[in-house]
This record gives sequence, structure tokens and C-alpha cells, in this order.
Amino acid sequence: MIRAIGFLLCIISSSLWAQNQNLGFHIADGKKKVQIPIEVHNNLIVVRVILNDAIPLKFIIDTGVRTAILTQKSFSDILQLPYSRKYTISGPGGEKLIDAYVANNVSLTLPGVTGKGHALLVLEEDYLELRNHLGTDVHGILGYELFSRFIIEVDYQKKFMTLMTPDKFRQKKKYEVIPIRIQDTKPYLLAPININSEHALNAKLLVDTGASHGLMLEPESDSRIHLPERNIPNIIGRGLGGEITGKTGRIESLELGNYIIEKPLANFPDSNAYFSDSLKYLAIDRNGTLGGEILSRFTVIFNFPQEKIYLKKNSDFKKAFYFNLSGLTIRAKGSSLNVFEIADVRANSIADKVGLQRGDLIASINSYSVKDLYLNQINGLLNSKPGRKIRLEVRRSGQLKIFEFRLEDQI
Repeated sequence: MIRAIGFLLCIISSSLWAQNQNLGFHIADGKKKVQIPIEVHNNLIVVRVILNDAIPLKFIIDTGVRTAILTQKSFSDILQLPYSRKYTISGPGGEKLIDAYVANNVSLTLPGVTGKGHALLVLEEDYLELRNHLGTDVHGILGYELFSRFIIEVDYQKKFMTLMTPDKFRQKKKYEVIPIRIQDTKPYLLAPININSEHALNAKLLVDTGASHGLMLEPESDSRIHLPERNIPNIIGRGLGGEITGKTGRIESLELGNYIIEKPLANFPDSNAYFSDSLKYLAIDRNGTLGGEILSRFTVIFNFPQEKIYLKKNSDFKKAFYFNLSGLTIRAKGSSLNVFEIADVRANSIADKVGLQRGDLIASINSYSVKDLYLNQINGLLNSKPGRKIRLEVRRSGQLKIFEFRLEDQI
């Protein structure tokens, strides 16, 4: 569900780009290649980053962001980072959406990689609540500064990311080569999409590792993009102004080179889903977004300098696409992120039918105490396969209640 803020913070970060021409990322000790362990949460890539050689944090790696972003200002305040300027973005009617600050000459260190002299965009508040929706501490986002300097291989299954200098890279066998275009620091590709037997197009898609969904298609960008007849109203992400609404449906296929992805899910944002004209224009020059739910079915190599990506399918390639089979949206709360609250119950879903409510606190699922689980695991159980029996124990107004149901595929 999480949308990376690369899409919605383009306006702010674009004005910072002039400061970032001399980025300082280097592989340590003069090496030309380094392998970095990653975490994968809700199809998003998370790495450890040390801010100013002092505070260990976690950042999402996002091809849709050009300038490093810190989502929790408390850390920059602890380091007493000086801010060179302040930005405010307003929504319709002049309502303030976000305040952000710029800190300069910041160091960002990854395992085996040093980075000096960066500009850092610091959000006044964690508007997107990334840690709550991912169930793990996430403090910021890194993007183009890494991809412009290195060839980057992401192995979602083995959970590592390899950075190498362009002169070190040699094209690997058994990888499908996909041409991309780098526009305004972001990668785009053309992919044939069949929505149904009557509607097909060669879609221009942003390749966005910071989007957890598999595919988003913008109906206003092309008359051939039609909402599938069978669809479900849905909260498809979060932006600076709050929830982004739309509908989710299943299309016939998506082609990436010789790979054909059958029956993938696609999100279709509502026409009023973006929160100001200045933000909405960002979607005009593309038909949609290719995100982590599809990318994670491959080992992916990003070669920005030569404008190519390389794909090799992994064992998840043929895994079925299921959309929220329970109808529940869960968020993690508390300092340790081990309190799990039902944040939303989709209307007419099986969870809605049995009487689960927003605000219920999950105590156990299928006899597993939530004290022994992470949000990733809970979501995995709730979206495992249609027909699976779920026994959910929740706390509501101080009382324990038990609900039993079977997961349903409504698309």
C-alpha cells in the first residue's frame, strides 16, 4: 500500500538538484564492488545508513527520488544540523500539506560505502508514517545519488544489494535486457500491457522501487487505459495529504522483454487522488508505475549510465497475485512496533462481514501470539491464499473477541 514519496516530493527535490552535482558516494578502501545486506518489507528495499557518522538509521532505496530524504526531523535536531532553507507545499485552497527543511554537507554511510557532502531534505513530521505501515523502523529514503554513481544489482530473495562502479560491470548471461530512459533523474521503460481483449497499449512506466504495489495505471493519461469490469475500491497508497484512493483490478498481462506476467493486479487512482494541480502534473508524461510487487519477482540490475535494466526471474515469478484477501489494513504501533491495530476494514470484504472493526487490536492470529510476529508475517498470513481459514483474536474496548473466516479473492 505504501507509495514512496519520490512521486510526491519531486517538486521540492527538483529545486535542490543544483546543489547535488558533486555527490560524494564512494566504495570504501578504493574497491570497485561491494555487497550490502538488505531487508525487504512490503516489497520495499531497506538498508542501514549512518547519518553524519553518529546515528544508525534505515533508509528505503527508491529509484523515484532524486535527493536524500529524512522523514523524522528529531534525528537531525539531535545532531544540530543547520538548515539552509525551508519549504512549504500547500494543497487546494492554500491548506498546508508539508513543511520541509534543507540541511547541507551531510554524510551518509552505508556498509562499505561512504558518502560526503550531500544535501538532505528533512520533513517536519513523518507525514507518511512509514514505520507504522511497514512494521519496522524506517527513517529516510535514498535514490538517484546511488543509482547515478553505481551499477546496482538487487537480489530480493537472497536479500542483498551489490554496488559496482560502471567500469567493473560486465553484462551477465541469462538476463533479459530492457532499455530505459532516464528523465529528470528517474527511469522509465516501455512495456506492452493488455488490459483486456479490447484495450492494449505500449505503456510508459516509471520503474519505482519505492512503490510496494506491482502496477499503477493512470486512466487520464491514455483513453485505452480502462478500469477492469471487476474491481474493488481501495486505498492505494499514502501521500503528503493523506490517503490516496482508487480502485484495484486485474489485467490480462504485462510484458517485460520476453517475460510475460499474466493476470497481474493494477491500481487505478481516482481522478481526484492527488492533492494539488502542481502535484498532479507529474503523472501526465507517463501511463503509470512499475513497482515492487512485480520487481521483487526478479533479480534486477539497474544501469542508469547506459540506460538499461537487466531482469532474471526468481522462484516467485509465477506466484499468483492476490489482493488483500481479508479486507484488513493493519498498522504497527508503539515504540517497539509490536502493537497491531486494524486501521481499515474494506467494505463488503470478509472481515467486514464477520464484524471486525477499525481500531480493533490484534492479540493472536491462528493461535500465534502477535508478540512473536512482525507486521510482514501478519500480512503474509492474511494474504496467503483464498480459502485459508483465519482465526483472529482481537481486543475491543478491553474485551477479547474471536473471529473466524476464510480468505476470499474478490477480484
